[in-house]
Amino acid sequence: MYELPLFPLNTVLFPGTPLQLHIFEERYKRMINLCIDQRQPFGVVLIRRGVEALGPLAETYPVGCAAQIVHVQRLAQERLNIVAVGQKRFRIVSVDQERQPYLLGTVENLPLEDIPEEQIEQQAGALRPLLVRFIRALMEAGGGQFDLQQMPGNPVSLAYVAAALLQIPPACKQALLEINRADELLDNLQFTFRKENALLKAILSEQDVLQSGGFSVN
Repeated sequence: MYELPLFPLNTVLFPGTPLQLHIFEERYKRMINLCIDQRQPFGVVLIRRGVEALGPLAETYPVGCAAQIVHVQRLAQERLNIVAVGQKRFRIVSVDQERQPYLLGTVENLPLEDIPEEQIEQQAGALRPLLVRFIRALMEAGGGQFDLQQMPGNPVSLAYVAAALLQIPPACKQALLEINRADELLDNLQFTFRKENALLKAILSEQDVLQSGGFSVN
């Protein structure tokens, strides 16, 4: 177990995925500057009850992801823009709200259970085309750009990138983060991406009908 400063957010961070934050509150400027000076990570945890900013410290879910700061842009009034990358999952054992103006968690790492590599390679192989179809549909719908050549080869890394890209509520992403078996995570993602791809296909078809001057039957 070890101590980790905690940053409650309305977003879920997955291992290996990036997070961009604008830091403007005094308590979090203090926390982030300490992390920068000591080259230590902070913990990203999803808010269960409460608010991100300008309010009492929020109540969080028990499982989060450590974030290592990789880029810092210093702004006026000591504000910061940072980019961090998700590292290891952790579980909160206890929380201290007294020593600092932000949450300090005593946490333990939460590695995935060992699963035969051949099994998860097969599952990742089934997930990959679903993810590619999803990304291409998002780009077609104007959802930005994604270099498909940068898609991870490692099954677990692929799963976490896929989970981060999903357009689902944060609580649903939290459920994915809390899964402790890679095979279960990959199965869940396959099921979810089949649904999301069907939804995106329907949305794009509707857009095509509207742009062509036709109409759909409701």
